[in-house]
Amino acid sequence: MSLKAKIEAIVYAAAMPVTLEQIFQLVKPSVLAEQEMDEAEAKSRVRAALEELTAQYASSEHGIEIRQVAGGYRMSTKPEQHDVVRAFAKSLKPPIRLSLPALETLAVIAYKQPVTIPEISDIRGVDSGGVIATLLDRKLITTAGRKAVIGRPILYKTTKEFLMRFGLKDVNELPSMEEFEKLVAESFQSDLLPVEEPAGGPEAVAEESSLAEEDNVAEPQASAEDMSDTAEYDAAAEDHVETHAGKASD
Repeated sequence: MSLKAKIEAIVYAAAMPVTLEQIFQLVKPSVLAEQEMDEAEAKSRVRAALEELTAQYASSEHGIEIRQVAGGYRMSTKPEQHDVVRAFAKSLKPPIRLSLPALETLAVIAYKQPVTIPEISDIRGVDSGGVIATLLDRKLITTAGRKAVIGRPILYKTTKEFLMRFGLKDVNELPSMEEFEKLVAESFQSDLLPVEEPAGGPEAVAEESSLAEEDNVAEPQASAEDMSDTAEYDAAAEDHVETHAGKASD
């Protein structure tokens, strides 16, 4: 990988403006390994590569640019692209909001699929019927036929939307349970629904949430309503656009 490619990846991945010194410390081992030079020369080479990369993104062929902000560098959309970015943001689906019981159920389905509601409930220790309806509405799971046992209960499995949400090629790429819990925390932390803990403790919370959702849904359905016109959607879109606008106007 070229030096400019490494710098580009660092600046793109940085949530906050990344300084030249931070970039240099990350690429220094590879730069010094390629050529015999002292640190001053290596840092000068990194600075030159960063300036070349900035100039390349400044051309009209790119819709984003690398800007110096607050003593560091970061990528942002160019001001002239704000209209198309705003239109794109408004076309996005509303953010996924899940309760902790829903996340627990999603984890069980991901690792045990295809699986029935009774099997999920046995693992969780509480009824999961209402939570299943929530996951179906969010299109994170779908039906997978019926199990060939008495009563022929419906089987459930994860969807393409689930794979996209977690950045997986297929279910064979599912990480260990510990890694999955970390992914859940990172991906859904800002979208978790608050749950007040009753006197019974965490187990009572899970049971109460599941039963409450079950009361609101008579039977899980595989289809979901289009929420694109809701107030929550508009707020999410505006927040997304303002983030881009703020980055470009810094």
